[in-house]
Amino acid sequence: MTVSPEEPAGAHADERPTREDGFAPLADYAGIGDGRSVALIARDGSIDWWAVPDLHGVPAFAALLDPEDGGRVALRPVEPFTAERGYVGDTNVVATEFTTPSGRVRVTDSLNTGVAGRLPWSELVRRVEGLDGSVELAWDVAPGTALGVLAPWAEETASGALLALDDTTMGVRFSGEQGHEVTGRSVRGSFVTSPGSRSLLAVVATSGEPLYLPDAEQLDARIERTIRGWQDWSDTLSWSGSWEKAVRRAALALKLLLYSPTGAIAAAATTSLPERLEGGKNWDYRYTWVRDTAYTLDAFVRLGLHEEVHAAVSWLLATVERHGPSLQPFYTLDGELPAGSRRRDAPGYRRSAPVVDGNDAAGQLQLGPYGDLFQTVFLCVQEGHVLDMRTARLLADLADRCCDDWQRRDAGMWELHDEQHFTLSKMSCWQALDRASRLADSGHLPGNPGRWRAEAGRARDWVAEHCWSERRQAYTLHAGTDELDAGVLLGARFGFDRGPRMAATIDAVREELGTGPLLHRYSGMQEEEGAFLACSFWAVEALAFTGRLEDARRLMDDVLALTDGPGLLSEMIDPRDGSLLGNLPQALSYLALVNAACAVDEAERGEA
Repeated sequence: MTVSPEEPAGAHADERPTREDGFAPLADYAGIGDGRSVALIARDGSIDWWAVPDLHGVPAFAALLDPEDGGRVALRPVEPFTAERGYVGDTNVVATEFTTPSGRVRVTDSLNTGVAGRLPWSELVRRVEGLDGSVELAWDVAPGTALGVLAPWAEETASGALLALDDTTMGVRFSGEQGHEVTGRSVRGSFVTSPGSRSLLAVVATSGEPLYLPDAEQLDARIERTIRGWQDWSDTLSWSGSWEKAVRRAALALKLLLYSPTGAIAAAATTSLPERLEGGKNWDYRYTWVRDTAYTLDAFVRLGLHEEVHAAVSWLLATVERHGPSLQPFYTLDGELPAGSRRRDAPGYRRSAPVVDGNDAAGQLQLGPYGDLFQTVFLCVQEGHVLDMRTARLLADLADRCCDDWQRRDAGMWELHDEQHFTLSKMSCWQALDRASRLADSGHLPGNPGRWRAEAGRARDWVAEHCWSERRQAYTLHAGTDELDAGVLLGARFGFDRGPRMAATIDAVREELGTGPLLHRYSGMQEEEGAFLACSFWAVEALAFTGRLEDARRLMDDVLALTDGPGLLSEMIDPRDGSLLGNLPQALSYLALVNAACAVDEAERGEA
């Protein structure tokens, strides 16, 4: 269904936006993107996060983490106002209607794209249309300090108002007779709307290259082209099952996180949003995890998105080969190895420091990526891809390595510092060797499928003997403990176990780790962090794969009821008040949603 800009899809109830100590609730943010970066817009009209021009680059606007010095692109009525907001149909363009005592205006926000897709520069455009009465709006384009490491500056030039932040150059464009002022670090102005009026505010940016400054008419026209481009993409989604609205919105959010210069898929668009407001669990997710890539491709294959699948798989396999022979848990969006982390001098979201740039988990041994990689290749071959010989030999070598590595302790899916024989890691190795042997049997891989099949059997037997608790009637977090892990429910998706033991594990996990429809990651996390949203969707999948379709549907409905609205899904939800925690938009949350809906649909058709 196409929705016009006059009728934003999923509109937020008309109410006055609020902030606490300068911070907006995470649920108040909507996202726009251009295939290269993502901007987050609060409901009060402030763009509080935009890394320019690349998602993993310099966060020129980061008021999300530092309201005083982080920087923002603000546009809002001068008078008190209420706001109603939603996406423009099946797109990642946002429309907000502000209502004041004197009138009503609509603001349409877009990170523009061009005729052939992504523009070679970044183009953030905010169109303002007068609907009723007259409304005075104030705007401020104020880059920040890039989390305490750079000093922005602004100047008026013959080409107009320009801003600079290190190698990033930004031009501020506006239409009509708007007055503006260039200060030492920002450009600001104001204007008044009338019924039928149309004004424009735009920021055009490049990094380390000349800056092209389009005129206002070009910028305005590209909003319509961007809407059409998103709608054309959405029309290719092949999904007619249950929860269609949620699935389509999830696919659009995932598309935001696909970094088009390489085909990599970012885990999230932000860094350092806390998993608990007391601080201490703040991570940078602007990388691509092998796990998330596998789950994304699983979702995209089911939705008929073949171009994205090919781009991501090709990039992932080339990256793995370049940095082999060991398989890393994640890589940069440019396909390089992460270089560790640095703490930045910024207060963090709601004063929950630290703010980090980078991620230290890169050096960990994680066995899960074996299963993720081979599942990715297995799906692609099923979809008609043919492996080249170089890739096939690489995969055969990795399968041989997995035969040895599955017996080792590792950091597990949750990237813990205490290495253990994690149950999910063993299940993932079983998945890798099972898929490798099946690929070899069908002629897609060289090597010895007999060995891979035998080691897969040993891994399965080892889990059955060492990772099952008779007392708990559940698969445990790792060998030698009775603690539970919601992640082991993924074993149902893998096909490792869809029988009585997995069914009993679902019940044990929901009883110990659950708060209503929400689940925490593993034992003890109720006291340390919010509920992990993906875990609830994994439980839906496991219920569907073990034949409990009515329970699966009920749980899916309950979880979606908690996440309804035009905002973005984050990593976690605080069960105490329903507020969002963790980085956003969070790929894993959306992936789990799509795959859960697909699992229920497939189980009902008898295809699971």
